[in-house]
Amino acid sequence: MEPDAATGAARTIQLPARYIRFGPFQIDQQRQEVTKGGSRLRLQGKVYQVLLALVEKQGDVLTREELRLRLWPNETHVNYDANVNTTVNKLRQALGDSCEKPIYIETVPRKGYCLVIQPEFRDYPAPAGAAVADIKVEGQDSTLETDSSPKKTDLWITIGVIALIVAGMLLGAGITRLWIGHFDQSPLVGPWL
Repeated sequence: MEPDAATGAARTIQLPARYIRFGPFQIDQQRQEVTKGGSRLRLQGKVYQVLLALVEKQGDVLTREELRLRLWPNETHVNYDANVNTTVNKLRQALGDSCEKPIYIETVPRKGYCLVIQPEFRDYPAPAGAAVADIKVEGQDSTLETDSSPKKTDLWITIGVIALIVAGMLLGAGITRLWIGHFDQSPLVGPWL
């Protein structure tokens, strides 16, 4: 056991890579910030520490006692249960998660919490175009999309408008040709013949 954990002092967790990615989120450990699609999420210190503790456990249960030891020293006199609940709920709210249908954080009754999505560890940030993340949780498929899809949609709208204009021009030319052809083929009838 580490000396800090033995005394119950809060400690900073340092995972093996600078960047940690899960779903549409990216953690930059050096800057101690979390982003979603390039937008920074505002996570308070303990909320950020809970997220790192969950990532460190990677699918294993993070017990409430482990959270207490990481976040509050033994000398701190607070209602640990209420503070752990509040901190985890703030993290869920920041991630857009719920305890009823968890995508990221699952509550393990009477034990603790578990990160249900597999994080990726990288030494470099995710490219700006990496905006779609497939998340599979208990046999469910859900795709989270961000700002890259409007670019594709705009392209298809432009192509569709151009195709409609060309089709209209061809239709107009065809009707005009038929109209003119109709008058060219009519027999000339008159008294002079």
